[in-house]
Amino acid sequence: MISSGASAALMDAANEDGPVSTSVPASVLGVGVDAPATLGMFWGIGVGPGPAGYLPLAALDALARADIIYAPRARGVDASVALRCLDGIEIAAHKLRDIEFNMDPDRSVLSAHYAQLADSIADELKAGCNVAYLTIGDSLTYSTYGYVLAALRARLPGLPQRTFPGITSYAAAASALSWPLGEGKERVLILPCPETSEELRREIETHDIVVLMKIGPRLDWVLALLRVMEIDHLCAFARRIGLPGELLCDGVGDMVAEQAMGYLATMLVRRHPRKER
Repeated sequence: MISSGASAALMDAANEDGPVSTSVPASVLGVGVDAPATLGMFWGIGVGPGPAGYLPLAALDALARADIIYAPRARGVDASVALRCLDGIEIAAHKLRDIEFNMDPDRSVLSAHYAQLADSIADELKAGCNVAYLTIGDSLTYSTYGYVLAALRARLPGLPQRTFPGITSYAAAASALSWPLGEGKERVLILPCPETSEELRREIETHDIVVLMKIGPRLDWVLALLRVMEIDHLCAFARRIGLPGELLCDGVGDMVAEQAMGYLATMLVRRHPRKER
């Protein structure tokens, strides 16, 4: 990892002299892979959960080489969270493509949206442009990127591409709170929040640790369940790590759902106290 200041310096060098060398092998970037000569390179870049500076060196080099950078943004949000995670890294405005996502429950609407987006990206790639696609957290963990990549591969079977792993929200939450995610042979489950407390209770009772994502308006009954199970003091909660509105709680017994609820939230649930070793 490098500091955001160092990142900016590297990007400045790239702007002056072309793509900057960060000692990243070309094979890591996918440069030189066998592919139709007319196709540009496609990179998926997980920018992490919030704090600037969580970007891998290879991803930084790919950003410097990219001709076009797609930055997803949730409908109703003024700015892309993924771009905010790159604060301190200079990116020319003409490279950016803003994408508004509406996570409609109607799968046909979503499919049409991804198809339209994939068509646009495919046109850029066929024109020989190198394209980067940003996602918060990790590109292949509950991300729009997986759908976009599948749609692109269907359109461009010989697509040269690389996906760079990003730091997930739960890894960042665990680090921020010094909260071990798994020790020994503990069973860890990554779970989008179920719709009922009965479902969640079953999952907690059959695993040692549950990473609870996509909580949304269910937070109130989730907290109530943890209190009933008398494990609220063993659990942790993180929201908007490294961003305005950050909230970190080691122990959730005193949390008020209405005050903690929001986008980019993760709960870490532990069924038993940690064992001394």
